[in-house]
Amino acid sequence: MLGPVNDFHLAQVNVGRIIAPLGSPQLADFVAHLPEINALADQAPGFVWRMVDDGGADSTGLRPKDDDDLFLINCSVWESVEALQDYTYRSAHLKVLARRREWFERLADFHHALWWVPAGHRPGVDEAMDRIALIRSTGEGPGAFTFRAPHPPPTGSPTT
Repeated sequence: MLGPVNDFHLAQVNVGRIIAPLGSPQLADFVAHLPEINALADQAPGFVWRMVDDGGADSTGLRPKDDDDLFLINCSVWESVEALQDYTYRSAHLKVLARRREWFERLADFHHALWWVPAGHRPGVDEAMDRIALIRSTGEGPGAFTFRAPHPPPTGSPTT
């Protein structure tokens, strides 16, 4: 079996606070789109992995903020920045992304971050939230960045 094409993959996290509980009429259309959008990601070129809760379909059951049932997290791993950009902005995902204000509150601070992980690594909720905290506290840099200012993967082999 061949190893990964690259020693590093791109992890992404985005967080948001929904305007109402997931089972509410206000979120019905968002919830209805989740299986389609997740299947689209799963089949996208360059997709590696996405975080799921104990139900195994998506991450809507995870609570990165114990005191806030409306705060959601999405985390995934991709082969490259370009692969994630293609999925995000050049696929049917864009039609759902364009409607995010219908379902999510506008956050005043960074709500997403990208960072490089060793190929095969799967970030957990704490690691992903740490990257949100990092980009909020120090701005964009090699440890947490956005599409606006992408950083190249580290050089050399990852240490484990």
